[in-house]
Amino acid sequence: MTDAALRLTSLLEQLLGAPLPVRIRAWDGSQAGPPDAPVLVVRNRRALRRLLWKPGELGLARAWVSGDLGIEGDLYEALDLLSGLIWERGEDERGLFEAVRSPEVRSAFRGLVKLAGSPLPPAPPREEMRRPRGHLHTRRTDKKAISHHYDVGNDFYELVLGPSMVYSCAYWQSPGGTLEDAQRDKLELVCRKLALTPGQRLLDVGCGWGSMAIHAAREHGVSVVGITLSQEQAAYARKRVAEEGLTDRVEIRVQDYRDVADGPYDAISSIGMAEHVGAERYLEYAQDLFTLLRPGGRLLNHQIARRPLRDEKAYHVDRFIDAYVFPDGELAPIGTTVAQLERAGFEVRDVEALREHYALTLRAWVANLESDWPRATRLTSPGRARVWRLYMAASALAFERNRIGVNQVLAVRTPDSGASGLPLRARDWN
Repeated sequence: MTDAALRLTSLLEQLLGAPLPVRIRAWDGSQAGPPDAPVLVVRNRRALRRLLWKPGELGLARAWVSGDLGIEGDLYEALDLLSGLIWERGEDERGLFEAVRSPEVRSAFRGLVKLAGSPLPPAPPREEMRRPRGHLHTRRTDKKAISHHYDVGNDFYELVLGPSMVYSCAYWQSPGGTLEDAQRDKLELVCRKLALTPGQRLLDVGCGWGSMAIHAAREHGVSVVGITLSQEQAAYARKRVAEEGLTDRVEIRVQDYRDVADGPYDAISSIGMAEHVGAERYLEYAQDLFTLLRPGGRLLNHQIARRPLRDEKAYHVDRFIDAYVFPDGELAPIGTTVAQLERAGFEVRDVEALREHYALTLRAWVANLESDWPRATRLTSPGRARVWRLYMAASALAFERNRIGVNQVLAVRTPDSGASGLPLRARDWN
């Protein structure tokens, strides 16, 4: 009898305490669930073993990355339907095993164990970041984490990001605009907020593939030092700088922000980098940037933010993101970020929320990835491409549903005179 899908559906509904909103198709060809819903494809018994050994988000992630689980139909709809049952509830191993204490669930669970076959745990996918426990955000661990995320092939990032090679939230005039225009407008917005003028020095912290440095030097005549911990990014950025004829004005370094010692700079941009700093190091990060600025200099900090918790000690990094996407990355509420910048000595002058802009950006990246999927898997690995597709689609929904946000914070190292250097109506840059 081919009834694996029905048995799986029954068990999952008992574990989750709610009807399953997606259809299931199992390895034996059986199907169960709403006929018009997206289909969760359980391709083999190994998927069940992954969930049994790591109940919750990490087991699901391993099954997805390995290809043991898949989704047919609208990926965004499927993730949106499942999020309320799994991710938003914060289910973990303890919560799921507590459910198994129920006699009826325990009976179904035993059936699932029998259905899963071999009792041995499958090895994690090779794309999973494995590292020893220890102090976070040292120079060594930060470099390893950055390499895990960014050193996966510049050709792969070209496919996903498009010609702009900007890996942060774009700035859209309308939903119907192009990604390239929106990324150019974002870079220009940052330059205008920093009030860049010819001859000034700009430090671009976390410079990526050099897009901000090149734009600022070419369009505003500044001299730029861009720093990254990724060897692949640095090599790519230097090549672009040379092709633009800007080697006399743009220097790309493989360097930790804690090791920059050639200030003062007139302005600093930090775009999509501070998420890697970590709560323990954030004040140090802010103080270092404050020290590197001349009096009157401006900082533009562009950073993803999470919602505050009643008990901030309960915050933990998303297990899928930590294992596969941004190891050791941490998000903070915008209020915490502003407070830390002020503690470091900055005067915060403007905060602009760009939450909807990031949702549009992520959907554009997913569309780029999906449009040339066979090439994407060749450029990196099928597992890595699945990681990027899942995390970008899920993140787009998180921004759309106001679960996370992104903000540009403009801060000034205001001199003792109190003259900030900003116009009375600072939003003229809009």
